[in-house]
Amino acid sequence: MKEVNTSRPRDPYLLTEDDIKEPPTTFWETIKQLGPGFILSAAIVGSGELIATTTLGARAGFVTFWVVILSCLVKVTLQLEFGKHAISSGETVMTALNKLPGWNFREINWTIWTWLFIQLFKLLQVGGIIGGVAITLNIVFPSVSVTVWTIVTTVSASLLVFRGYYKFVERFSLVMIAFFTVFTFLSVYFLQYTTYAFAWDDILFGLELHLPTALVGVAIAAFGITGVGGDEIMYYHYWCLEKGYAAYTGPVEKSPEWTRRAKGWIRVMYWDAFLSMIVYTLVTAAFYILGAAVLHTQNVVPEGYKMIETLSGMYTETMGSGAQNVFLVCAVVVLFSTLFSALASWTRIFADAFGTLGIFDFYDIEQRRRAIAIFAWVFPILWALLFLFMQLPVLMVIIGGFFTSVLLLIVIFAAVNFRYIRLDEQLKPGRFYDIAFWLSISAILLAAVYSIIQVF
Repeated sequence: MKEVNTSRPRDPYLLTEDDIKEPPTTFWETIKQLGPGFILSAAIVGSGELIATTTLGARAGFVTFWVVILSCLVKVTLQLEFGKHAISSGETVMTALNKLPGWNFREINWTIWTWLFIQLFKLLQVGGIIGGVAITLNIVFPSVSVTVWTIVTTVSASLLVFRGYYKFVERFSLVMIAFFTVFTFLSVYFLQYTTYAFAWDDILFGLELHLPTALVGVAIAAFGITGVGGDEIMYYHYWCLEKGYAAYTGPVEKSPEWTRRAKGWIRVMYWDAFLSMIVYTLVTAAFYILGAAVLHTQNVVPEGYKMIETLSGMYTETMGSGAQNVFLVCAVVVLFSTLFSALASWTRIFADAFGTLGIFDFYDIEQRRRAIAIFAWVFPILWALLFLFMQLPVLMVIIGGFFTSVLLLIVIFAAVNFRYIRLDEQLKPGRFYDIAFWLSISAILLAAVYSIIQVF
C-alpha cells in the first residue's frame, strides 16, 4: 500500500498513486470513514421534512405513514449509483453528464444545459428556505424584523461556507444533525404529555399499507417531498469525491488490486448511505407524527411556514413557553442545516459547471477554491434578494420543488447509464440490487410525472 504524500495539499479531484489507501476491513474502521451521507442528511431534513411532511400528516393522519417511510427507503439506490460512479471513475458530475448520449451544443451535453436552466428556478427554492429561517427567528425574537434576520442568516451561511473545506462541512453537518435529531425526538416526547398524545396502535395502523382513494394524490406527492431528491443525489457525488473514496481507490486501471480497492471503498460508501438514510428516515417520521397527531386531530392544515408557528403554539398551550422554545430552536436548526449544506453543495456543483463551460479550470485546486469562495457569497445574496423582493417563501419552495421533479428525470437517465454502460464489469451488483434500483426509478418517475401533471 502506498502512503499519502503529505508534502502537498491533497486534491481529491485528481487521482494519483500517491493517494492510494487500502479500504477499512473492520466495522469501527469503516465508521471512521463515513461522512458524505451525513452532509446529505443535513440538506434533506429541511423545508421538505419540517413543513411538507408535517402538512401531509395534517391532511392524511396516520394512514399514509407507510408512504413516507417507503419514500425515504426506496430512493437510496440512485444515490448509491452516483456514489459508485464517483468512486469507480473519479469523474465529477458535470464531466459524467457531458459523456451521456444525446445532442451537444458547443460541446456541452443537453443534460448540462437543462440543469443550468432548472437552476434559475431552484434559486427561488433556496431563497424560500432563507426566508423560512428568518421567519422562524422572527417568531423567537419578534423585536428583530424578518429583513434583519434575512441579512443575518445570509451572512452567517456565507461565513461558514466560503472557507469551509470538506472536513469543516462534514463536522458542522454532523453537529447540526445531532442537534436537530435530539430536539425533534424531544418534540415528539413532549407531545405525549399533551392532549394530542398518540398510541403505538396509531403507528401500527399507519404501517398497514392502507391507501384511501381520496389520498392517492397526496401519497404520490409524498414520494417527491421526502427522502433524498435529485439535487441531493448529485451533491452526494461531490462529497464522495471530497471524502477521498475515489482518490483512495486510485487512478482507474484494469487490475485485481484496483478492483479490490474499488469494491472496498464502495462498501464503505454503502454503509455511509444506509446509516444516513436511517437518520433522515427517523427524523422524517417524527415530523410526520407531529402533523398527524396534532394538526389532523384538530382538522387544521396551516399553509407553509405558518405550520411552525401552529406547532410551536400547541406546546405553549399545554406545557408552557419552555417546550415551545425547544420546538422553535429545532425548526431554526433544521432549516439552517438545509441552507448550509445546500450552499456548500451549490458552490461545488456550480464551480464544476462553470469549469465545464470553460470559464476556468476546475481541476486547478487554487482556481476551484477561489470559485467556491466567490459562489459562497454570491448565491446567498441572490437568495436573500429574491426572498425580500417576493416575500412568498412557500411559493418559492413549491416552484423549486416542481423543477426538482424535472431534475429527477435527468438523474434517472444518468443513473441508468452509469449502471448499465459505464460501470466496470467487475463492480456490477447482484439481482436484488437491480430490483431495488428499478423500484426506486419507478417510484421517482411516478412522483415526477404526478408533479408535472399537477402543474399543467
